[in-house]
Amino acid sequence: MKTITCTKALVIAISVGVSLLCITVYAAVTADVLFVGTIPDSKVFNGSATVSTRALTLKPGEKLPWHYHPGFAFNVVKSGTLTVEDGCGGEKTLTSGQGFEEMDGRVHRGKNLSATDVIVYDTFIIPQGKPLTVQIPGGESRCGPPLNVQECRNDGWRKFTHPQSFTNQGQCESFVRRLRETRFQFEKTPY
Repeated sequence: MKTITCTKALVIAISVGVSLLCITVYAAVTADVLFVGTIPDSKVFNGSATVSTRALTLKPGEKLPWHYHPGFAFNVVKSGTLTVEDGCGGEKTLTSGQGFEEMDGRVHRGKNLSATDVIVYDTFIIPQGKPLTVQIPGGESRCGPPLNVQECRNDGWRKFTHPQSFTNQGQCESFVRRLRETRFQFEKTPY
């Protein structure tokens, strides 16, 4: 009984310590919410959506944890140099005035590899009730989801680990098509 109690106490102590470390690292990044609004009948999400904009500041050497957004994120670098790392590999470096988008829950993280602060304006369009950001547990890198069927081809389907893995190319391509069908339900206007 004492061994089980000591083991439980050790597991709880380690969990609390790791949580505090993650909170401390993430808290070093400054995020100021500038405004929040609601779209009551979003055609994109087939229901209510929340729109919010924030100013995010990363100090030199800071990295965001691996994460994704359960909707759309449109971002513009106001000042400094931001490096965005994709969970599937690859990085892009953006400077003042350049923008990028994060779509469909793609895992990524931002990094400031420069000697000056980076300020980024982020605008999110998220299904109402969902968080702006979902951090990947354990801070591990994950790849996915695929953004198009081309990413599934030539054994590309093998690299995906988020939100699921695939057993073959066809399953990966079906996932992309289903995501596209459920995500974009705009009314078709005949011309």
